[in-house]
Amino acid sequence: MPNDFNQHVIDEFRANQGRVGGPFEGGRLILLTTKGARTGALHTNPVGYLPDGGDQILIIASAGGAAKHPDWFHNLIADPRVTVEDGTFIYEAEATVLDGDERDRVFARAAEADPGWAAYQAKTARVIPVVALRNVSSGPPNTNAPSWGAALKLIHDAFRGELARIRKEIATSGPTLGAQLRVNCLSACHGLQIHHTGEDRGIFPFLERNRPEISPTLDRLRAEHERLATLLADLQAAVSTVDADPATVCREVERLTAELENHLTYEEEQLIPLLDATAP
Repeated sequence: MPNDFNQHVIDEFRANQGRVGGPFEGGRLILLTTKGARTGALHTNPVGYLPDGGDQILIIASAGGAAKHPDWFHNLIADPRVTVEDGTFIYEAEATVLDGDERDRVFARAAEADPGWAAYQAKTARVIPVVALRNVSSGPPNTNAPSWGAALKLIHDAFRGELARIRKEIATSGPTLGAQLRVNCLSACHGLQIHHTGEDRGIFPFLERNRPEISPTLDRLRAEHERLATLLADLQAAVSTVDADPATVCREVERLTAELENHLTYEEEQLIPLLDATAP
């Protein structure tokens, strides 16, 4: 039977590029589509997630601490190929249920960042599963944006939103930097590095071939990528120290955010009109 609350969240999520209000406001949320284990019908559920670096995220089958696993968990056990919508990209993923020490380590990391996970576990006798979702899509990323320029803005806004979440998490982290917060920072750095590499190797050469007069603009953007790479390396180094100082990490995030915002704003002003004008 359809869940009216879930459907409201799904509709809001899709209408606002992943942004929703209510209990999920400001959090990390995906839409997870699984195939029904008995019926084969597609089912979509809003699910919170944790960054896990690279092309992988983590979800937790808490069901609010209920006695039974959520239906979506049973579905992905039957068919681990799922679809993920994160507000920016839509992609196919392979689900892997973590077990043993790996599950316990990741769950402890999540509970350290948000004690609500531990509260859910305390409410139920079942071991709450942790699932890794690995992006297995091939070809260019699918944003469902109406134009290339809109896709670029959508991706940029996703980075803006993630850095804002990280800044908020650092501000409330206390005297030590939690394990999940470290992963969040490193995942954001990885994503930005991938994005800039893709621009340097794909979008920029494409534009240069079609609009050679904008080479000075592209040269400036490439130079900014190099400066941002240095800031990313500085943040990664600060996060990766054994006794990472939240204040130091916060300063590095602020430096990166300020430089990145200037870069993104300039890039949008210069490239969005060109991308939309040269799109097939």
